[in-house]
Amino acid sequence: MDFFKEFMHRDQQDKLERFRILNQNVKKGEILFTGSSLMEQFPINELLMTNGMDQVIYNRGIGGFTTTDMLENMEEMVFGTEPSRIFINIGTNDIGSPDYRLEALMERYEEIISRIQERLPETEITMMAYYPVNETDKVPEGEWGKTAFVTRTNENIAVANEAVEKLAAKKGCRFINVNAGLTDERGKLKKEFTIEGIHMYANGYQVVLDNLKQYL
Repeated sequence: MDFFKEFMHRDQQDKLERFRILNQNVKKGEILFTGSSLMEQFPINELLMTNGMDQVIYNRGIGGFTTTDMLENMEEMVFGTEPSRIFINIGTNDIGSPDYRLEALMERYEEIISRIQERLPETEITMMAYYPVNETDKVPEGEWGKTAFVTRTNENIAVANEAVEKLAAKKGCRFINVNAGLTDERGKLKKEFTIEGIHMYANGYQVVLDNLKQYL
């Protein structure tokens, strides 16, 4: 497990360095997607081409990141692109952590929003609902599979989404729930959309994009 954590940390640092360099040449004033792996793995530019859409969207999501990590790396993940609009999906790893507390998550999320509003006062911020999970049909292998859904449950996600919506209203941001069509009759993430119960294939993200189009 220590080796895995070390490898993941190195990978995250490599991505941050790549973002620093990429940000030197971005087109300012475009759209930014940022957050954790659920944003990083959104194949947005390929889906834009497939759907005949011409928006310019930069993706600065990093797998494994929590709200704490994002607060420590705002320059690479947000400010370096100087976007006119930001779509954020951050916090599912907080929900999945052993010491998860909703109040602490919302405090850190609010700090993220406050920093963006201070640095980029004209930028429109959209806070996205967390996606549902499926803890029964495709359980991850290994040690992670034993702990992945202890606190990362659809019940906790629903409560967190309500809190994010309230936070968005408080901070003058937009909250969007683009989860329509992702769940089965049990309210779980559809089996055909998910890799291991949490992350999604492109077919799941196509559903999200269909719901998201009106906001882009």
